[in-house]
Amino acid sequence: MRDVDFDLDADQRALRDAARDLLDDASSMERVRATTGGLDDDLWKQMVGQGWLAMELVEDAGGLGLGFVETAVLAEQVGAHVSPAPFASSTLAAWAFRQLDGHADMADRLLDGSTIGTVAWAGELVVDGPVADIVLVADDGGVGLVHGGLPAVTGMDLTRSIASPPADGGVRLGDAALATALLDRGATLYALDLLGSAQAMLDVGTDHAKVREQFGQPIGSFQAVKHRLADALVDVEGMRSAAWYAAWAVGAGAEDASIAASVAKSWCSDAGPRVMDSVLQVLGGIGFTWEHDLHYYLKRAHLSARTFGTGRVHRDRLATMLRTKVESGADLW
Repeated sequence: MRDVDFDLDADQRALRDAARDLLDDASSMERVRATTGGLDDDLWKQMVGQGWLAMELVEDAGGLGLGFVETAVLAEQVGAHVSPAPFASSTLAAWAFRQLDGHADMADRLLDGSTIGTVAWAGELVVDGPVADIVLVADDGGVGLVHGGLPAVTGMDLTRSIASPPADGGVRLGDAALATALLDRGATLYALDLLGSAQAMLDVGTDHAKVREQFGQPIGSFQAVKHRLADALVDVEGMRSAAWYAAWAVGAGAEDASIAASVAKSWCSDAGPRVMDSVLQVLGGIGFTWEHDLHYYLKRAHLSARTFGTGRVHRDRLATMLRTKVESGADLW
């Protein structure tokens, strides 16, 4: 694995801070709780208006001329605010249509927000499917087009709507290479969503441990609580390293991009829910109540962990990719 500077540069930090400021207001927990159906129209309009979907589009075409790392910066903040808007879904769909000849009009409609899209991996629940006008379904053989308007099914995640997997893969539009690229991009964006949520709840748990007292002292002074939070911190920092390396590798078209994406998703899919469980134990009874924000994060984390491949799916994918490299005589890293 090559050396990579995981620090964001000044422009990326400015983008992160601007996104955080926007979502602190437009995706406050009060707003999230008031949203039904997995879509806050006003929040979505603000994201589109800020050019969030056009991060990677060249400036001459109306985009911001940035890269996938900048898109990942936004994905992390969306996860940190459990935002009820189809950012990752429509971003993936727009990118896919830009890769397909003869589909520039659809890409433009997705980028300007007049059309909402989503991408699902075959056999998985379709995140944002009920609010999407257009659905792409990818599998190992390629990418198919399914019309939107999929009926909603009941799920735990209150911040996003979901639909059952379509009965078939739709009309074929793209090949296996496009499907692989979408899997890498989708896995990485959902890893960043998990990272944002996990960091937000780790902060909540740490702050609670500093002020909640038992037996006349903060519970953070108790060894059992320290261990819970220390384990959660190790999980979050591991998530951060894996997810940001994947974002760089995928954006740069690195040779090991698929490996990096699967490492990130396998780790984040397991670690994200694990962090939520640890914070729940630190919070105690209040964490189990409807009034606490944790349950929004915990439920979102469990859906994100299963979208674009579970941890087990990506470990199996990693085993296949690494075995192929070994059998060919190539270096693993």
